[in-house]
Amino acid sequence: MDEWRHGRTTWAPWDRSVGVARATWARLHGVSESDVAVGAQVSAFTGLVAQSLPRGARVVCAEGDFTSVLWPFMVGDFEVAVVPLADVAEAVDGSTALVAISAVQSSDGRLADLDALAAAAAHHGAQIFLDATQASGWLPLDASRFDFVAAAAYKWLMSPRGTAFMAMRPAATERLTPRLAGWYAGDDPFETNYGAPLRLAPDARRFDVSPAWLSWVGCAPALDVLEQVGIEAIRAHNVGLANRLRAGLGLEASDSAIVRVVLGREGEEALRAAGVMATERDGGVRFSCHLWNTAADVDRALEALDGIKPRH
Repeated sequence: MDEWRHGRTTWAPWDRSVGVARATWARLHGVSESDVAVGAQVSAFTGLVAQSLPRGARVVCAEGDFTSVLWPFMVGDFEVAVVPLADVAEAVDGSTALVAISAVQSSDGRLADLDALAAAAAHHGAQIFLDATQASGWLPLDASRFDFVAAAAYKWLMSPRGTAFMAMRPAATERLTPRLAGWYAGDDPFETNYGAPLRLAPDARRFDVSPAWLSWVGCAPALDVLEQVGIEAIRAHNVGLANRLRAGLGLEASDSAIVRVVLGREGEEALRAAGVMATERDGGVRFSCHLWNTAADVDRALEALDGIKPRH
């Protein structure tokens, strides 16, 4: 930012961070970087997938899922079946065109049964759009198992806002039209600034949107840290801290890094007074345990809530 402010550089060095981040995220999810598009937010990727569906297509979603997963389909002329999370795989049938779901629920940290979803979709010939925003960065996830896997990087990927990815199977991209295509979707973005003919990239880069470069300069080294530590090690660390918190609150252990409880105003004020940062959302408090947290952080929260009985 200082170089930008004083005019000591061009955008070319910043653009290299986009490629580095794309390649690292691809490795973290077991796919080729040629199958990964970059963008600014998940909803644009969701909308791109929604636009590829025929009118009246049946889409299965989970109750209470994040609106960036739901709304792009709800505003379209589709049959959207919204069912409890545990029933999504069972709701897939021969008329289902797509399952759109978060791998981890934003509101309470519940994990989708990805094995059951993949099996049901394969059996009935349906596609899967997976929002991995609350999973990518701590939950091991093989993106090659699904048609579309999108993730905003400002959550568990520890990156600035304005950075997002979507992995897509090559066969699935055949149904997509790059309706957001601009110069950065060209086969050579340095040479596709002006005029016809259409010269789109031959791979997933044709779905790229022009990057907010300074955000990507921050994203690339953050992903490098995650790769060096290892997602399996991060999951063990995160879930261990979350279960330490659950145990202290009298809750059963879980396999999620997110803990959601209802504390009431007394509990919320006690956390704020102790300097414990947690998200107050949807009538409860959501704790997210990640790489930068320690057991001391968890114990500080428990100490602040001493004598306050939460509801799960």
